[in-house]
Amino acid sequence: MTEPRISFKEMCAKFDVTPRTLRYYEYIELLAPEREGRARFYGPREVARMTLIMRGRRFGFSLEELRQWLEMYDQLGTDAQMRKWVEMADEQLAQLAEQKTQLEETMKDLKQLRDETQANLDKA
Repeated sequence: MTEPRISFKEMCAKFDVTPRTLRYYEYIELLAPEREGRARFYGPREVARMTLIMRGRRFGFSLEELRQWLEMYDQLGTDAQMRKWVEMADEQLAQLAEQKTQLEETMKDLKQLRDETQANLDKA
């Protein structure tokens, strides 16, 4: 029994990505679809990898970080990969917390300047 596969077009639709993005992920070896002539087909492994890539991008990880992390599974196994994931997540959480602090400060400054400007307009 063969595993279910989806086409290039179906993969783009499933993950809401452009064909260019999908081809780029293949070029940088994040994905390795099966080929039949010029057609590409994606099996469960590639769909799972794409799910992880999309989630990782949403969390702010670079494509290179994700590529290296995905390779760990084949090279070192699940335990090493999951330990690395915890390390990466801790680092990303710290970076996001810093960005949040900076954003809150920027918003506070902008609100203050906006309120001062509005007060000056109200005086005029």
